[in-house]
Amino acid sequence: MMKLSRRHVLAAGSSGAVLAATAACSDPGANGATEDLDPAADVTISVGDQPTEDKPEELAAFNDRVAEFEAANANITIEPSPEVWEAQTFQAKLAGGTLPTVMGVSLTYSYELIENGQLPNMTPYLDELDLTGDLNPLALDNVKDDDGNVYTIPTGLFSVGIAYNRNVFEQAGLDPDAPPATWDEVRAFAQQIKANVPGVTPYAQMTTNNTGGWMLTTMTYANGGRIQDDAGTESVMGEETIAALQLLHDMRWVDDTMGREFLYDQESVRQAFAGGTIGMVLQAPDAYDTLVRDYGFDPAHFGIGQLPQGGSGANGTLTGGTLKLFDAKATPNQLLAAAKWIKYYDFDKYYDEAVALDDAETNAAAGNPVGLPGLPPVSQEIYDRYLGWIEPHINVPLEQFAGYTSSTLPLIAEPPAGTQQTYAALDPVVQQILTDEHADIAQAVADATEVLNGIIAQAAR
Repeated sequence: MMKLSRRHVLAAGSSGAVLAATAACSDPGANGATEDLDPAADVTISVGDQPTEDKPEELAAFNDRVAEFEAANANITIEPSPEVWEAQTFQAKLAGGTLPTVMGVSLTYSYELIENGQLPNMTPYLDELDLTGDLNPLALDNVKDDDGNVYTIPTGLFSVGIAYNRNVFEQAGLDPDAPPATWDEVRAFAQQIKANVPGVTPYAQMTTNNTGGWMLTTMTYANGGRIQDDAGTESVMGEETIAALQLLHDMRWVDDTMGREFLYDQESVRQAFAGGTIGMVLQAPDAYDTLVRDYGFDPAHFGIGQLPQGGSGANGTLTGGTLKLFDAKATPNQLLAAAKWIKYYDFDKYYDEAVALDDAETNAAAGNPVGLPGLPPVSQEIYDRYLGWIEPHINVPLEQFAGYTSSTLPLIAEPPAGTQQTYAALDPVVQQILTDEHADIAQAVADATEVLNGIIAQAAR
């Protein structure tokens, strides 16, 4: 059976055989796929992530890109789909075969999808397009098997930091250019916000739709611990997870610095943050895009620092990202066409200065962030060249990201086995601590460990 490397601790720098879409124990079939390719054959593919009609400017831009791609590739027909990744429905749709030929999904799925034979070996297609060598190696490490075969294309990485409202900090008498670097500072800053800024929740925590487990994992990493061992064979939650939950308990029940809303997910917490009612919350830099573009948040009020650390200091932060999922039932020619689309849509701006400038100018004119900090999907050399091209159009206040971009924390990948199921199982643990003052934290972690070991065992079958 094909073996998959477990690569979980990344260096510092935020996913069957191709011919028959076979099971994981099949030969990767790269040579056969290459022999059967006909780049000039007429082919139709469906592509997900088409913006919806409530975002007319983005939809128009997407459709324009589709038209441009089809004009340059007369043999390829694109059928756009508004299908987007949703954790709660993804597995069922994948099993039912209702997903597009290619779409973006969370990087967390890469390990299990490769091992389950639910992704085609994309190596021959990436080689055909001369793309693999220029991709960020940190991202590629998460989508390979032990033989070096690549099964999908990572289109971005992120790491978690702490977002904060600079205006709230100023009102509280805190330095907006000095975000909290430790959990002790987070607690102290929250107390100062409570004392000086009425009507604001000093610190908010996500707890629903898998985000509670996601952020508890992040806090565990910051304390020097792990949720699963590196091989993904057992849960190893311990004192670091207990310490994270104890902090939340004390901020909730002792300090009263977490407000009264304890059922936040990603969307709802960003909406509340954009409304100016949250002082601090764990987020990645892409929060800026959603806050400013979708919710009208004042860019001058956004700040983000590295993930606060506990224990001995620089323990690390959680990293994840987005990958392009390719349909394992697609034909070789469809897979090549889909890879061409991703290279065009997601990567052309890194290689073509004119495309980069046009993309930057278009986004700037539409009021979208240009030059938003993050971990690039391409090599640093190529990314630095790209930033040089678009420098005149960068409209993001980069100095307000300095606490994040200057971080040298180790990047730690998400738990490998049943990642989203693991997060879902930890959601109620966080909720319990925030809604039951007398909850037994150590027992809650022990009980959750048993549940996670069951999820890990199921994922290994």
